[in-house]
Amino acid sequence: MKKIFDAVNMNGLRLKNRLVRSATWEGIAAQDGSIGDDTYEIYRELAAGGVGAIITGFTSVASDDFYFGGMMRLSDNKLIPQYKRLVEIIHAEDCAAISQLALGAFYKNRSEVGENDMTTQEVRDVIKMFVDAAARAELAGFDGVQIHAAHFFFLSRFISPFVNYRTDEFGGSTQARAKILIDILHGIKKSSPKLHVTTKINCNDFTRGGLDEDESLAICKLLVDAGIDSIEVSGNGTSVGGIRAGVNEGYFAEFAARLASEVNVPVICVGGWRSRQAMEKILNRTQVELLSLSRPLVREPDFPNKLLRGDCDVAKCVSCNACYRTPAHRCIFNLRGRG
Repeated sequence: MKKIFDAVNMNGLRLKNRLVRSATWEGIAAQDGSIGDDTYEIYRELAAGGVGAIITGFTSVASDDFYFGGMMRLSDNKLIPQYKRLVEIIHAEDCAAISQLALGAFYKNRSEVGENDMTTQEVRDVIKMFVDAAARAELAGFDGVQIHAAHFFFLSRFISPFVNYRTDEFGGSTQARAKILIDILHGIKKSSPKLHVTTKINCNDFTRGGLDEDESLAICKLLVDAGIDSIEVSGNGTSVGGIRAGVNEGYFAEFAARLASEVNVPVICVGGWRSRQAMEKILNRTQVELLSLSRPLVREPDFPNKLLRGDCDVAKCVSCNACYRTPAHRCIFNLRGRG
């Protein structure tokens, strides 16, 4: 029987339990990707709160990615010391640190270039950006990196048949559209072989003509064959409101269970987990290995420790999504002193 607080060895990554902090965008980094005390404090709280691993917020691989403000970045060697300090803060609490490597969009001369308008060489340049950012993550001490191919950011759009109409080696068939992910993975494995490499992928784009569950499964299998170490299942249009414990938790669980039954790498499932009962149910009725949390940890960074001590069985998060409208995406109840 699998338990939430089992220690897990996951393809070279040791975790003290099965709970992962899913990447959550804070939006408070400087324009160049520099981070300061406010970021360090957020991650200090999270690490001390008891999760087995933390996947850091959206970390752009490009210095000229202007998709939105406040992005962390690993696009320049000068940033490595700041992120090394972040890793040290996380590691101090016996917590694994994974950097989510992402790209909002590709820019040239400060203008966004559509995925179908990029030259083949520009696609290869993006692949190199991810590989180079992973090397910086390794120098900073991260235990792993996550290739962010979800939520309709650059890579998610690139692999989607709704978006990608390219006619070169990176477009057309499922395998061709997935080639960018495979090439990134191969590049990271070659340059930074000690890193655990995971990916976050939509189980469904929830867009007519977009990635559906069958094609997502096919891409995941291509990634497994290429050497991916784990897969986090998400979907386009996340952070569903109105989640209630025992009622509608785990809204990506069905696909995650299907994927876990068909691949031989650990599957991580995010999406509306609120209760011990629901989390233990999916762990023991499926082959899903880990569960990732976002909003519950915004309200209660110490939710895992509370579960471990038996202080609670259900998270306080009410899925109001008001945290997205606050500085640094803080819980509105905590800001009002009603945590």
